Amino acid sequence: MKFLSLVLMFVLEQLRPLRKDNGLRLSFDHYARYLERQFDGGEYRHGIIAWVLAVVPAVAAAFVAHRLLNGVNPFAGMLLSAAVLYFTMGFRQFSHDYGEIQKALKADDLAAARERLGKWRGESATELGTGEVARVAIEQGLLASHCHVFGTIAWFLVLGPAGAVLYRACDLLSGAWGVRPAPRSGEFGRFAARAFFWLDWIPVRLSAASFGVVGDFEDAVYCWRTQSAAWVPHSHGILLAAGGGALGVRLGDTLHQYGTLHYRPAMGIGEEADADAMTSAVGLVWRSLVLWMFVVLLVTVAHALG
Repeated sequence: MKFLSLVLMFVLEQLRPLRKDNGLRLSFDHYARYLERQFDGGEYRHGIIAWVLAVVPAVAAAFVAHRLLNGVNPFAGMLLSAAVLYFTMGFRQFSHDYGEIQKALKADDLAAARERLGKWRGESATELGTGEVARVAIEQGLLASHCHVFGTIAWFLVLGPAGAVLYRACDLLSGAWGVRPAPRSGEFGRFAARAFFWLDWIPVRLSAASFGVVGDFEDAVYCWRTQSAAWVPHSHGILLAAGGGALGVRLGDTLHQYGTLHYRPAMGIGEEADADAMTSAVGLVWRSLVLWMFVVLLVTVAHALG
């Protein structure tokens, strides 16, 4: 049933892509901000209490609802799983931006590509060159494919709809509370950041491994082992190093930004990124998705056969 739920979710998303600012996402964001206002006293334990109040009710509701519906009718349980995945994954939420950047670069419209990339990242890209725009877009695409697709699938396979809710809620809270600007205390968000780090520890490595399996395995493993530790956060370094190695394209490295050169560690190996490399990255993600779906199908069949 998990395989069918995933297939149904992908079909539904192709027919009606979910907006980033959908009502459920906005409601959770408002609730997270409310908990922050109520509990942020600058102490670590306050962050734990707020995290529990944000995550546990949502995960429990998904778990109970699925158990009840699945007990009544497995088909109803499958529909609920597909609905939960629809609201927690969002493949099209990043692929549209990526595609528009790629289209602009192929048309030699650097200004449009910069503008689209800046809106996607929430950070100015007006000083980036053509290769830099392509490089950063590939990086964003690889990271987003893990966060919005593979990481969610991994926890869905472990805990069903409750796992998908757990992963997405922890991801959102880590982003909202985990990085705090000075002079505010970072203690409140430290638990949210650590919780997502450990929750994502295995999925990140599964995603990186799948990039290697469907791409250049030898270079992916080499870059993963020798480059990933230099990137902060390390989990992103694993994905970018393995992805760049699998593609045979250079990621990371310096960027022209804020009137100067912004240093970043080199990730990957091979050619300079361009629009064609962006096409290759799309193929890498799709092949990885096919691999994941094949594994899910095998697990589903094995479970059905007992």
